[in-house]
Amino acid sequence: MPRETEPRTETASGKSSSDTLAPGLYIVATPIGNAADISLRALEVLGAVDAIAAEDTRVTAKLLAIHGISRPLLSYNDHNAARERPKLLERLAGGAALALVSDAGTPLISDPGHKLVREARAAGIEVYAVPGASALLASLSIAGLPTDRFFFAGFLSAKSGERRSELDELSAIPSTLVFFESPQRLKDTLKEMSDVMGSREAAVARELTKMHEEIRRGSLAELAAHYARAPTPKGEITIVVGPPSKSAPAGQAKVDVLLALALPHMPVKEAAALVAEATGHSRRDIYARALTMKDNDAD
Repeated sequence: MPRETEPRTETASGKSSSDTLAPGLYIVATPIGNAADISLRALEVLGAVDAIAAEDTRVTAKLLAIHGISRPLLSYNDHNAARERPKLLERLAGGAALALVSDAGTPLISDPGHKLVREARAAGIEVYAVPGASALLASLSIAGLPTDRFFFAGFLSAKSGERRSELDELSAIPSTLVFFESPQRLKDTLKEMSDVMGSREAAVARELTKMHEEIRRGSLAELAAHYARAPTPKGEITIVVGPPSKSAPAGQAKVDVLLALALPHMPVKEAAALVAEATGHSRRDIYARALTMKDNDAD
């Protein structure tokens, strides 16, 4: 019988009638915090594969121990992927069944792996999805913001100037935005989101499914003010930002362009008033930005 017509749903793991796991690469979602958030199929696959390629073998070893699974672990991450990928592909080409897991959640969502999947498919190797937990979807589901359309932006740049430029580009997307962020950069990112995107509703989700799970909702300005005062949080953080209103003010890049055109020909106060009227931003914010641009030009 041709491979593509063989039944693949006889058991939770996709085992064939010979009771062996079909060869190929299994992309297996693991818990984002609570070890119980793993599917029966994922446990079955992890217990049956020839080996498991893990982002951090120590993290995966703990999860396997909790569920009584013992399988060979192989390290596969951003640092060694170029070296290890050919080895994994060679094993897969030889008929092995391998699982790919990240430290938490669904692999390839801000984690290494897409090149392995792409090259496996190019080589004619079967790739199977074993879905499960995802911080992206978990955060979106409890944020209380529109979910009919969303855009996942991953991690923003660590540099403030680049981050503001990225936010300005993203601000026009007519959907809910989802970001991953580090605890150390959270307060700065929220402040820049408030500056660039205005008074949108948002939510910060932290340590989802864990003992110290926290979800805080409010406007970007309110969240920025809270985390500016609060101690630096710990754990994994997701920021969910609501979509722009149809009458949302123009982005920072457009404001700067208009100010650059106006300032050489009129006083700062008049230029700020003109640009504020054209863009919908507050006169006070535009005036402060105009003064900054004037000072920079004078240096």
